[in-house]
Amino acid sequence: MTADETTPEPGRRPGGRTARVRRRILEAAAELIARDGFGGLHYGQVAELAGVNKASVYRNWPDRTTLLADALASFSTHAAPLHDSGDVDADLVDFLEALAAALSSPQGRALLNVVGSAHDNPGLRAVVDEAFAQRLGRLRQRVDAAIENGELPVVDCHLLVEMLSGPVHGLVSRGAREFTRADAQQITAIVLAGVRATAAPDGTPDAAKFEERPDTDRETRPIYG
Repeated sequence: MTADETTPEPGRRPGGRTARVRRRILEAAAELIARDGFGGLHYGQVAELAGVNKASVYRNWPDRTTLLADALASFSTHAAPLHDSGDVDADLVDFLEALAAALSSPQGRALLNVVGSAHDNPGLRAVVDEAFAQRLGRLRQRVDAAIENGELPVVDCHLLVEMLSGPVHGLVSRGAREFTRADAQQITAIVLAGVRATAAPDGTPDAAKFEERPDTDRETRPIYG
């Protein structure tokens, strides 16, 4: 058995050295994907960068898509936590600022890299969809709590996430300048102001405000379903 063997020793609790080895491998995979793309991911390089035996990588991840899925799942679980302070506006500002920092990391750049190449690859598409589903799940819990306590009207959570995170992805991927807290505050203020302004008196989305006007031939759909 090699020094970096990932099989837990008898009587030892889960985690410890095994978890550290797995984390190093996943971080190395994400760094290489960020640098070279998914097509440039080679197990030998992953093992070298992680400081482990190549057999440890193959044993735990028999194919590259599985390795990628676990690397991005780990990223989605720990990156950009969303807290509930009782002030949803402040919580979302904190979230967007943390999201920008996470997307600028090697694992975040790997995610952006994979997103760009996933359209024609069903396996990669499934990995990307799962990573975003995890983030949506955490946001949905916070938004549902805000709706229940009256901080927000009823809103399509998926669309809200897209409107909040879209500008963050755009600014980070272009890399023209650093994403700032002021950016997070402005995005949150604009999006939530729109959510609140377009809600009907009972708190539900007011579709009537988006009805197609007779003097235009442009198709107009309600923002919230």
